[in-house]
Order: sequence, then structure tokens, then C-alpha cells
Amino acid sequence: MRFLISILFSSQFFILSPAILSAQGIKGKITSNEGEVLPFASVFIRNIGDGVPANAEGYYEIKLEEGLYDVYFQFLGYKSRIETIAVRPGEWTTFDVVLEPQVYTLEQVEVKAGAEDPALTIMRKAIAKAKYHRLQLQQYEMTVYLKGTGQLTDAPFFMKKTLEKEGLNLNEAYTSESVSRIKFSLPDKIEEEVISIRTNGENQNTSPAPYIQTSFYQEKINEIISPLSRAAFQYYRFRYEGSFFDNEVMVSKIRVIPRSKGERVFDGYIYIIEDLWAIHSLDLKTSLLGFQIEAKQQYAPVADNVWMPLTHTYRFSGKFFGFAGEFKYLASTRDYQVTLNPDLAHTPTLIDEKIEEVPSQEANQAVPTAMSTLEKLNSEEPKTRKEYRKLLNEYEKEMLKEQKEPEVVTERNYSIDSLAKKRDLSYWDSIRPVPLTAKEIQGYRRDDSLAVVEAAKMSDVDSVAKKAREKYKPLDFLFGDNYYFGNGVSVGFRENLTKVSFNTVEGWKVGLGMFYRKQKEIKLADSVNSIRKSFNIEPELRYGFSSKRFYGKTNIRWSVTKPTSGHSYGLEGGRFIYQFNGDEPINEQVNALYSLLFRQNYMKLYEQSFARFYWAHRVDYSLTYRVNVSFADRRQLFNQSDYSWYNKPERVYSPNQPENVEAGNASFHDHQIAKFQLGIEWRPGIRYGIRNGRKYPISDRAPLIRADYIKAIPSLRNQKDFAADFDHLRLGIEHDYTFGISGKLDFNITGGVFLNSNQVYFPDFQHFGGNRTIFSNFGPASNYRFMDYYKYSTSGSYVSGIFHYQFRKFLFTQLPMLRFSGVQENIFLNYLKTENSPHYVEVGYSLDNLFRLFRVEIGAGFENGNYLRGGVRFGIATFITVQ
Repeated sequence: MRFLISILFSSQFFILSPAILSAQGIKGKITSNEGEVLPFASVFIRNIGDGVPANAEGYYEIKLEEGLYDVYFQFLGYKSRIETIAVRPGEWTTFDVVLEPQVYTLEQVEVKAGAEDPALTIMRKAIAKAKYHRLQLQQYEMTVYLKGTGQLTDAPFFMKKTLEKEGLNLNEAYTSESVSRIKFSLPDKIEEEVISIRTNGENQNTSPAPYIQTSFYQEKINEIISPLSRAAFQYYRFRYEGSFFDNEVMVSKIRVIPRSKGERVFDGYIYIIEDLWAIHSLDLKTSLLGFQIEAKQQYAPVADNVWMPLTHTYRFSGKFFGFAGEFKYLASTRDYQVTLNPDLAHTPTLIDEKIEEVPSQEANQAVPTAMSTLEKLNSEEPKTRKEYRKLLNEYEKEMLKEQKEPEVVTERNYSIDSLAKKRDLSYWDSIRPVPLTAKEIQGYRRDDSLAVVEAAKMSDVDSVAKKAREKYKPLDFLFGDNYYFGNGVSVGFRENLTKVSFNTVEGWKVGLGMFYRKQKEIKLADSVNSIRKSFNIEPELRYGFSSKRFYGKTNIRWSVTKPTSGHSYGLEGGRFIYQFNGDEPINEQVNALYSLLFRQNYMKLYEQSFARFYWAHRVDYSLTYRVNVSFADRRQLFNQSDYSWYNKPERVYSPNQPENVEAGNASFHDHQIAKFQLGIEWRPGIRYGIRNGRKYPISDRAPLIRADYIKAIPSLRNQKDFAADFDHLRLGIEHDYTFGISGKLDFNITGGVFLNSNQVYFPDFQHFGGNRTIFSNFGPASNYRFMDYYKYSTSGSYVSGIFHYQFRKFLFTQLPMLRFSGVQENIFLNYLKTENSPHYVEVGYSLDNLFRLFRVEIGAGFENGNYLRGGVRFGIATFITVQ
């Protein structure tokens, strides 16, 4: 069960740093005046602008060269303390520190107008300057030390012995450490080199890079609304709880109170520096997907008017299917090297126009229109919050436009030093800024012993045996496997166990899928990106024991994949069996289950002997087009088996010809078709990120727009009396839109018309994703929940809309306890109208993220306002996506 530790260990975010390699320094213990340990207190050396945190037991240790140092001790809620301490050659100076509770004064902030809480104007100004603090550094570098310590605190009783056999004991620490050097550049570029990694668990890929920009000056932190977001007042109430002087600045303590407690909002305290309106420290709690999260940050000045995080501590706890765990991350950032953004050298006085008087000259003086945004930003006049925020937004837009690739909004480059995993214990003892606790030392010793055992298991002899076992095994054809022959050539089996099922047309059936693949990868001049060329042959066979009929098809495909574009083309042909709806609305195993247990056969099939040529070209991630040309002879199929485990006489299988409101028997006759199809997919407004030199799409703001034109040409077939003849135009849009944390709307709208419907056979009707089982489909806006699979399929005009809205708080989630568990409530509304069908409407409600994996839906379908059917559906939680 070590994978559980690994999953939970790597599920969140954060950072910390190393130290100077010297033989002396300062060490000690930090406690309160009542003798309580102050875990992860911050120790900052003012002379050199560097520092370290204490460990969980309050012990700190910092290596320093000989000299006198002004040492600043800090812990949230306690008075900071500055001491001058001497470091002598070759000696460790032990200095234990006692901190007293912070005393707050309420008279420091003067309310100039009205009687509102002073916290409101403090937070309004801090929010107005949040973007400034994100943009004020053009570049900075830092060394980051990250330590994550986790332990299982509970497990199902029937799993405890298994865990013990695998060396996993409850309440034992599993620790991961890493040291990295990170460089940030505007607008959002991060380069990280991992210098060293050490772990006694499974988390060998610890990297703070994905989380280093988790800044509370951003709008969201891992989808949680920041107290400094522009929308913060919609989600939080703020209360002033006093001020104090610290490090020669005045700091205000602000209580952050969610207007509605639950997931994706913070609760706790944020400390704001007066006049600078920057974060001094914070102590916040929240929950995400049912896991409780505690976050603390302590900042320190790294340049004039620049405060950056020095110490981060995070705690995650929660329960998952009977497994409970607690995971703590300690991060220390040090050795800052900063380059200020010269464009933002001037910081004007901010006016809170809600309570402060705007000077008359400010109100009446016209700003010269010829001034640039940058000149306005650096003008001497005081600025209102709204004006300053508007100027910062304009400046950021202009800065992004000046990039070589304005659509690129983020870039991450990550590398690992070749010696990162080979550092010995002496290295870690010299570089580690945080002393290990007794529990962590015990954990390292235990896992070092286990590592020796595992290494012995993987001896050279065992490695040879393992390679031998990679040859063909008797059941590979069922479970799938690959066999490599060098030079990019491989052959293998698909997972064929899922091709064993039952349906009324074939009876019991089996299938066999195989593949041959040859790949070639050509590195480009940048040595990062490449061109991948691939040739594939994919045959598939199936046999029905009742129909006594073999089917087979082969797909031959060539493809070329470039960094942001690509194309593929191929030939496919054979004789095979298909569902009338090519999107396969019912899984064949689910259909077999319903047929065998309940004598209900929802899957309807036809036979096709065909040849198809296809071409697909991805111009870039925003535009793809496809061309298909196919020729086919189609044959109607009938039920060949009446087998079922359900033997009550009142229920019989339905015919293989599905019921439909407009199709007659002629629509199912044997026929021929010559078909041309052109499809286009467009994502307007798509943005990009870069990871290790490779560009990838960010489509959260880009809807997917689809257009298809399908034409059947009867003159290309010999038997025109039984040849399809139609023109079909189809348009669709699919997107999801998040309303802050208040809710999320997913929708999928499709409309179309048959411009010519001289002869349309049932496989070419426009079909819609129906469902008559208790299982709901993947995706919140994919298919209908209660509609028949083929009843409303049409060869006329149609419009279809599937809408799904996820609430943060609705009915049962009014209860904070339920919201904190991660459960969410959804409603859905689906609509379909075709030229020959009644108005079909579905409405429903669902509980989502039950046990963090499932959703349960209840709803009903209506025809022209009259109840048709309803029921309960079970599915996978909507946050889980399956490609």
C-alpha cells in the first residue's frame, strides 16, 4: 500500500532552503513563555537577509561564518525578538529563545469617515496593490528546501496486517526532502534545478516547481479564493483585530471570515503591512475535496519595500476509504537575489475613495491623454484604488503583448542534477537547514534498511529473470501486453478481456485486437522538441457463437506529430459489426449485464463491409480539421439468441430494429453508401503554457466549437435504388464556465439539419446519447440520463442542449459539515427537439463527490410536459476526467 503514501504525499503544494557550508553557527530551541514548543518558528539573520525555520520540536540550527549577527526570531501570534549573537570560529553558539504573546493595540488605525471596520479599508488597499506585488520583481532567484513528512494514522482493520507485512506501520513518519535552485522571470517563467533529493518513502519526484508560484497575491490558490482576490469581498468578511510594530513596520492583524464556510474558502488571519499594503504573514485554514488544509507563511524583507516568504508550513489531513493520514510540508526559501521591475519603481499613495476624501485637484485635474500607461503609473499624484488597479491591468496587458508569443501565459523548466539522488548522509547533515525530529530520524533508519533488502531482490540475476518474464505469457492475449524488437518496432495485444461479452445478435462473443507499431523520433535543433513519426497496423477480429459469423477489420495509419501541430492519415476496411449510434452510447459489458440479469437488450447493431480513407490535420491546438471518404455495403441484423438468466415469461427481448418516431422498415433495409465528411474543431482564445521547452494548451477559457458537413453521393454506387442520398450539416459548442467558487456551468449544445434527405438510412440518422441503465456516463454534460437510445433519432432538423450546474452551497450543503466533507450538489437540465419528435426535457439533481469518488443522480424525463420516466443514476464524481 505504499502507493497510498505516494498519492497523498504528492497531492498538494510547497517549499524551503539550504545553508552555508561552515563549521560553526547558532542553534537552540524556541518556546513560549509558558514553556510550549513553537514549531516552525522563523529565524532571520538581518545582517545577511537570510534565515531558516525551526523544526516541529522547536529546534533551529543555522550555519554561519564567524562574526556578530542580528538574529530576528518570529512566530505568529507572538512578539518578535531581536538578539545580537556572536559566532566564534569552530564553535556552535547555543541560544534558546522564549517568545511572549503579541500585544495588539486598537488605536493604531484612525477611521476618518463613517463607522466601518478599519479592516475594510486596509483590505481594499491591499487588494488594489496585490497585482503590484506580483509584478514588482522583474526577476528573482532563491534556494528552496522542501521537506514533507507524512504518516498513516488509521487504516481498515482488515488491511492492517497487510500494511505491516509491507513495512508500513501506523503513526510512523515517512519523509521526503529536496533542495532546488529556482529562478523566476516576468511574466510567469520559472526555471528549477533540483540539486538533491532524499526520501524514505515512495516520493522520489518531489519538486516544488509546480507550487512555487502559489502566491496569495494571485486570484486563487489551487482553486481556493485568495483573501486578496478582486472578488474577495464576495466571499469574505474582514475584521480588524489590532496592530503592532515588527521589524520597524506597523502590521495590522485582520480576521478573515468566510461568508459561507466550507470548501475553497479560507478561514483565519492575514497580517498586512501598513502603507506598503503587503503581506507580513498569514495563518489560514480551508478544505479541498474533503481534506483539511492549514497554511502558514512568514515573510521577511529581501529588498527595499519587498517582502517575500521565508517560511511556509502546511498540514493536510483527511480520511479516504478508511485510510486516515496526516501530512506536513515545511518549506524554507533563502539566498534571495532580486531584480526590481524598473517600470514599477514608484509606488503612489493609495486613496480609499469609499471613506477617504479625494483631493479636489485629483478630482478636477485632467490627466493628459498623451501620457502612456507607464507614465501614469509613475506620476506623483495619489491615486484612488480603482484608478491604480485599472492602470496595473493595462500595464500587464501591454507587457504580455510585447512578448514574442503573447498567447503563452506560463512557462516551467525543470531539471535534475545528475548527482541529485546520490548525495550521502554527510551532505544532508551539512545542507539541511531544519534539524530532523527524532521520529524522522527513526523513519530514515527504517527505510534505509528496507532499501538494502529491495536492492538485494533486484540483483543482476533477478534482473535477467525479469527480462525473461517479459516474453509472451499464456494470458497476455486477454490482458494485453507489448513486445519490443528494437529500432522503434513493437507488436502486442489489446486488452481483449473486455471484448468477451453477450448480445442478442451474436450470442456469446469473443474478440481479439492486436497491433504492429513502428515509431521514429527526430530531435529538433532546440534538443527539447521532436517530430514523431509512426506507422500502425491494428487488426481486430470477433466471433459470435450464436450467429456463427466471423468479423474482421484492419486499420492502417500513418501519423506525424510535431510540437504544436500534426497530421495522420490512413485506410480502414473489412467486415464488422457496429452500434447504430457510432458514439456507442451503451458499453457492451453493461448491455451484457442487463441482458443476462434482466433480459433487456439495449444495444442495437448492424453489419458493414466497408473501406474508409481518412485524413486529420491539427494546424495548432486551436484548429483541427478532418476529412473522411468511405464506401460501404450495410446489412440488417436480427436477434440470434434468446439466452438469459432471467426466465420469467412476462419479459422478452426487443427486436434488433430499434423503435423510432420517424423511421419505417425501409430505413433498416440492406443498402449501400458512398459518404464524404468534413469536420472542423476550433477553440478560439486558447492560451498556452511551456513545460521544459514543450508547448501545451490551456483551454479553460476556450470553448470547443464543432462543425461537420456529411454528404452521401448515390451516383458513385451501382445500385442507386438502395443507395443513401443526403446532405447533413451539424454545428455544436461545448464549454464549461466557473463562477468564482459559487458554481460551475458545463454545457453541450448541438444543432443541425438535413439539407437534403432523399434517402437516409438509420445508421446515418442524427443520434443522441440516450441511457436506460442505472449507470450515468462520464462527464457532467455528455449524454441524456433517461432518454431512449434511438426513439428520437432523426433525419430532419434538430437542436439538443445538455446543461449541468454545480453549486458550492445549495440544499444539503447549507450544512457546513457536509460542505467540509467535499460533497457537492448539482442540477441538470437537458432538452431535445427534432422535426418529428415532441419536446423532450430532463431535469434532475445529484450529490457529487460522495466518498470522493462517486455521484448519485435522481431525475425525470418529460415529453411535452408529461412525465415519461425517471429514476436514480450512479456515476463517477464529475471532477474525475477519463480520456
